Amino acid sequence: MWLWAAIGSAILLGIYDVFKKQASTRNDVLHILLYVTALSTLLLSPFILTSAFGWQWLQGTAFDASPGTARDHLLVLLKAFIVSISWGSGLIGLKNLPITTAGTIKTSRPVFVLLGSILIFGERLNQWQWVAVLLAFAALWMLGHTSKREGFDFVRNKWVLCMWVSVFSGVASALLDKHLMSSMQPMFVQGWCNFYITLILAVSLLIVKYFGNPAHYQPYKHDWLILIIALFITWSDFLYFLSLSGEGAMLSVVSILRRSSVIITFICGAIFFKEKNLKSKGLALLILLAAMILLVLAS
Repeated sequence: MWLWAAIGSAILLGIYDVFKKQASTRNDVLHILLYVTALSTLLLSPFILTSAFGWQWLQGTAFDASPGTARDHLLVLLKAFIVSISWGSGLIGLKNLPITTAGTIKTSRPVFVLLGSILIFGERLNQWQWVAVLLAFAALWMLGHTSKREGFDFVRNKWVLCMWVSVFSGVASALLDKHLMSSMQPMFVQGWCNFYITLILAVSLLIVKYFGNPAHYQPYKHDWLILIIALFITWSDFLYFLSLSGEGAMLSVVSILRRSSVIITFICGAIFFKEKNLKSKGLALLILLAAMILLVLAS
């Protein structure tokens, strides 16, 4: 079940990225992230409050979220800071890059998660899993090579650098997730993490509004996409944490499967955003899709 939960999370994450790209044309990054996370926290609040008040209605289900210790909350708060950095830098990059290019860079994240999983958690892949991983790496290299032809230098472009900040902070978050899931419930981590991220983003927005350059502050414009984005990311994250908490779940496999969301962003980038170099990117994505299928079968 943890494999299928990861695949479901990837599908929802891809749709989330497409809507987030569209929303970024209407509002600034902080407003989008704040309202999306606040709505997500609101959606999860019944599960958190049920456990916080000691009611046992959800005990033994995937929606149970015990109150947790002070140490648990400190670890989740640390994750919230890391995620805030990853989301903020990632959305800045997504706003200023083609969605196919931004998706390409984000898809490199499993490479580093895999290395961390092997070094830190001692995970080991079987022969066919390694073949799938090598195919995925080859696809990532092809996608990166194509994006360079579009004029986006993977070393010097500031929007690309924002995406790399998002990738590496996301890697740190993923590795921390594996540790958290060994002793905490998925709903506890997701619910409280969203709550802490909301607080962090709210403080950040107030600082920008009252102490930053007034020319850089843009008032929020009402956008129904925010609610849709919140629904998709809430369910995507729930399936992701559920997958990681599954018996025998491997962080390296879950991370690669979840990044297959780039297939959805690619299709939407071609249809709705009319992006270029689709033939070479399409070939790379076919290889990536083959790697994802092989990874599922091998697992």
